[in-house]
Amino acid sequence: MSKLALPLVSLTSSFVLWSCVAAPSALSPNAKASLDIPSRYDASPPSVPQIAENLTTIFPDAKLKNYITKAIQNNPDLRSTAARLEEAGFNTRSAQAGLSPTVYATGSGANSRSNTSGLAATEAEYYTAQLDARWELDVWGRIRAGISASTSDQAAAAADYASARQSIAAQTAQAYFELLRASSQLDLAQRRLSSFQQTYDLVNRRFEAGTTDLGALDLARTDIENTRSALAASKDTRDQAARRIAILTGSYPKSNASATQWPSLNKSVRSNIPSSLLMHRPDIDAAYQRIRAADSRVTVAHRDLYPDFTLTASFGQQSLMLKKLADSNFNAWSLLADFSAPLIDGGARRAELGAANARAKGALADYQSIVLNAFSEVENALGSENYLSQQYSATSKALEAAKRAEDRGLRSYDSGLINILDLLEVQRRTFATEESLINIRALRYQNRVSLALALGKAI
Repeated sequence: MSKLALPLVSLTSSFVLWSCVAAPSALSPNAKASLDIPSRYDASPPSVPQIAENLTTIFPDAKLKNYITKAIQNNPDLRSTAARLEEAGFNTRSAQAGLSPTVYATGSGANSRSNTSGLAATEAEYYTAQLDARWELDVWGRIRAGISASTSDQAAAAADYASARQSIAAQTAQAYFELLRASSQLDLAQRRLSSFQQTYDLVNRRFEAGTTDLGALDLARTDIENTRSALAASKDTRDQAARRIAILTGSYPKSNASATQWPSLNKSVRSNIPSSLLMHRPDIDAAYQRIRAADSRVTVAHRDLYPDFTLTASFGQQSLMLKKLADSNFNAWSLLADFSAPLIDGGARRAELGAANARAKGALADYQSIVLNAFSEVENALGSENYLSQQYSATSKALEAAKRAEDRGLRSYDSGLINILDLLEVQRRTFATEESLINIRALRYQNRVSLALALGKAI
């Protein structure tokens, strides 16, 4: 070993020992084990005759499929997420460049003139061309850890994009069923107005025949005007629902979107077992990838405590004539190996190591929170599936009974057996029950969408 190498190795060893700090343990390998996952969902799975893979197969509706396709292609929020994924790819490439040497080319030209007393003036010019190279040796794996962090960031961005696609598809389906609900409510309001108008005509005939008083006529008129008010509100709600779909599909918020027929509810998605959710939900995968990125950045911060080893080289030449710079025979060169290590930095690097480890712990906690919320979404959707089905069945029977009572009420009022208040109350109850049935139907469809999204199968 040369006389120069021996003290260099000794000095390097001293810096390494002085910088030595135990690296915190990685958190990503045990992320899944930190959760208590049951073998089955607590809520009973929905009983449906057919199993589908995603929303467009759950609901065989051409309009809904067209809206979802447009939203996936044109939604601005989704395009923004795609741009972040693209950015993450470039960041990974930038990190990988740290393993390669960096080469710079420089050139210069100068002209000088001197005028000494009693002597003739002299003038000279010269030119230089130089290549400078720098290569950091990744002795401790700091650069490779940074590449690993960027790669995990890119994987998280890809999972974010997949999650955004799922979310946009689900939001579009929810908006579509909201439009169906609003359109059904508008149709109900129009039928209600027509029904109350018929009742008013019936009361008016009895008033003209002298068998009822003016108060009954005013009561019938009150329901007509209240229904006209509700009709205007229903039109506004329907138009807003249509504009919501336009926004989701990346279009100007016009109110020309339409939805007229409820698709069948004969299909749903398979709930499988709870642990399978960890594989199907892209937002869970994104959270896991962020733990891995945080673990890698802990490694980067830990390796920053050790010395840096760098090779630098310069090659160039000087010439009094510009055309001779094209000569490839360099007449000047240098080669240097050096290392640097922090001695006193006020504890900044050790503090960064502690901060990186704290960020990794936070990423693990975020992952656990996202997983638990995902399980909660599935349990809620499965539970609601059963209860909404019971509500719909009971409300359908109530509507049938209310319509029979309304028919009897009209005949009884025409025969003088009941007064106008009884008739109007029967009619109000019928329309209120039908309105509840429309709302419950919409909730069933929207809950089926929520179940597909919660299981990571929206698209």
